[in-house]
Amino acid sequence: MIVDERMRAFINSFATPDSPELAELERYSLETNVPIIRKEMQTFIKFLLAVKEPKNILEVGTAIGFSACLMAENTPTETTITTIEKFEKRIPEARENFRKLGFSNRITLITGDATLILTQLMEPYDFIFMDAAKGQYINFLPDVMRLLKPGGILLSDNVMQEGDILESKFAVERRNRTIYKRMRDYLYELTHSDELTTTILPLGDGVTVSVKR
Repeated sequence: MIVDERMRAFINSFATPDSPELAELERYSLETNVPIIRKEMQTFIKFLLAVKEPKNILEVGTAIGFSACLMAENTPTETTITTIEKFEKRIPEARENFRKLGFSNRITLITGDATLILTQLMEPYDFIFMDAAKGQYINFLPDVMRLLKPGGILLSDNVMQEGDILESKFAVERRNRTIYKRMRDYLYELTHSDELTTTILPLGDGVTVSVKR
């Protein structure tokens, strides 16, 4: 937890309700311990979508499809979403959730390793949401930059690793040091790239928002 729990609960108390179908999917996720974006991140995404009004969204990391459905629910019907997932257990659940919430015609699920899939995508996107394996963000970045339109937004979730990113590498468990280094490299690239303007926010488990110049 990188934000005081009382502060987080207070902020989340003002969150506007989702559709009953999306609220039910959130309840299911919490009951079955399937990780989804936190309530404050949900509100932040809704805000960014309202500001940007994207027409073509790319999501890296689908899980059971909650965030893709949230984005579909908060964008016009002409907005399309492409989402990538490689965890086979989650894929049928995601497809079923897209069907149940009525978004199958707007959300395209591509299955497989995002490292390879991203190299094959050609269509530019004006909003990209990164929420996959944190140690792979830095490896995804070259293709993400290629796919992001000028003026487009790159949103990356969970960049603080529950606060580990603030610590000396010697304070981080050895098994987590590779992810720790890669995430620090990722944050450096985002904040020092001539192509991006980036801010890091202490929201949820840490997010970055980057705009391509």
